Amino acid sequence: MAGIRCWQVDAFTDRPFGGNPAAVCWLDAEPESAWMQSVAAEMNLSETAFVWRANDQLELRWFTPTVEVDLCGHATLATARAIWSDGLVPLDQPLRFQTRSGELTCHRRGDFIELDFPATPPTEISPSALLIESLGVTPVYVGTSRFYQLAVLESPNLVRSVQPDYRKMAQIPTRGVIVTAASDDPRFDFISRFFAPALGVDEDPVCGSAHCCLAPYWAGRLGRTTLQAYQASARGGVLKLRWEVDRVILGGQAVIVWRGECYC
Repeated sequence: MAGIRCWQVDAFTDRPFGGNPAAVCWLDAEPESAWMQSVAAEMNLSETAFVWRANDQLELRWFTPTVEVDLCGHATLATARAIWSDGLVPLDQPLRFQTRSGELTCHRRGDFIELDFPATPPTEISPSALLIESLGVTPVYVGTSRFYQLAVLESPNLVRSVQPDYRKMAQIPTRGVIVTAASDDPRFDFISRFFAPALGVDEDPVCGSAHCCLAPYWAGRLGRTTLQAYQASARGGVLKLRWEVDRVILGGQAVIVWRGECYC
């Protein structure tokens, strides 16, 4: 019985057991959505990516353990790492994925992979009582983007120490909440954390799509378009960012942790 080729890849890190783990499944054709959701629940990672060829194009979809999402950075990075590593696409060719967020392109840049993603800049809004209650701290700025709410805190120590009330946060009308502050580490311009209890992921270790909101915000604050970012989760993750008006280039490394086959 032939199995479906699968990998687990730690994204936005150069070491195993860091960054954000994603499962990747290479398919012969598009399967039923219910099957992909069941596999993602079985994998029980923040995201599982499903990729296949259709009409000479690569199709890509992403699922959390509970829902399908429209955009995911770390699972796209993981998919690119897996495909190139196993020779499914030549190393010197860029990858162009057809997704629910349009065409997403990946290029190799030495040890890094660059993802060309849509920018989702925030628009300032008044902080809701529910957001303040769920964070346990009052942000100095709150914005809303296509997918998420952005809460800027007074210090990086607050970002690192915040302990959200996930039950309350899941009631906020957004897919996730980003908290961020300027970095106190000279290697980075800012740090962040990301929470998505409404999607079944309390804290996502490193979220690429969150940086499609963070990059335009910090580029405006700092007056430059090239940035270094650190996501301050327990696993941690490093991103090189470049804001190009309506696009954000996300640069990261990724490590394959295991390869296998799925027989379901």
